[in-house]
Amino acid sequence: MEKLSISDLNIVLVEPSDTQRKIISGMLTKENVKQIDTAANIAEARKLVELHGADLIVSAMYFEDGTALDLLKFTKEHASYKHIPFMLVSSESRTSKLEEFKQAGVAAILPKPFETIHLHRALNASLDLLNTDELELDLFDIHEVRVLLVDDSKLARNHIRRVLEGMGLQKIKEAENGAMALTLIKDEPFDLVVTDYNMPEMDGRELSEFIRFNPETSHIPIIMVTSEAANSVHMANIQQTGVNALCDKPFEPAEVRTMLAALLSD
Repeated sequence: MEKLSISDLNIVLVEPSDTQRKIISGMLTKENVKQIDTAANIAEARKLVELHGADLIVSAMYFEDGTALDLLKFTKEHASYKHIPFMLVSSESRTSKLEEFKQAGVAAILPKPFETIHLHRALNASLDLLNTDELELDLFDIHEVRVLLVDDSKLARNHIRRVLEGMGLQKIKEAENGAMALTLIKDEPFDLVVTDYNMPEMDGRELSEFIRFNPETSHIPIIMVTSEAANSVHMANIQQTGVNALCDKPFEPAEVRTMLAALLSD
C-alpha cells in the first residue's frame, strides 16, 4: 500500500472562530495540505466525517454544542472512524483538561498560538499513525515479540496498540492495571512491557518495581508511558524503579520506534 504524504491528507478542521479557521487553514496550506473541510461546531464536524470521512481531524477545545472530547470519543468509539488521528489545538493549559485527551489517545496537542515547526511535527506524527512501517530487528522477529500493554484507559490502550501494530508487533496482551498485569506476567513470558504510570489498584511504578526486582522477570524491558514527563520529581521516582525508557503522552510513533529499536537490540 502506497504511503500517504501531507499533500494527500483530507483534513477536517473544527474551529468556532472564523478568524482562527482562516489562520489555521492558511498554515495547513503552507504545509502543502490540499484538502481542508471546515466546521464551526461539533455537529457540523460529525456530519462532515459521516459524509466524507477524514484522514485527520484538527480541532479546537470548546464549542457551543460540546467539547473536542465529545468529537474525539465519537470517532474512537465508532468502528468506521476510530482510525482517524485527532489533533487538539487549544489555549487550555489546565493539566486535568489536557489529561483527558491524552488518556483518550489524541495524536497531538498544539497550543494556541503555535509555531509552524509544531504543526509540521504534529502532521508527521499523524502520518506515522496512518502509514504502517514494520520495525526490522537483528535479534528478534518483530512478529514474535510478546508485549504486555498496561493502561486503565481503553481508548489509550487502543491508541498504543495501533502504534505498536503499525510497527509489526502482533502478540499484544492487555491489562487494565498493574494488578491484572501481574497475574499475566506470572502465567506467561513477555519480551516487553509498555505501561501507564497512573492507574488504580497498582500503578506503573509498583508494577515496574515488581518486574525489575523479581529474578524471573528482571530482564524484561519496560517502557513507561506518562503525561507527567514535565514533573521532574515524578520522573526521578520512576527512574529509580529501573524503567528502561520514558515516553510522554501523546504516544508518538517516531519516538516509540527509536525506543523499541534500542531496547530490542540489546
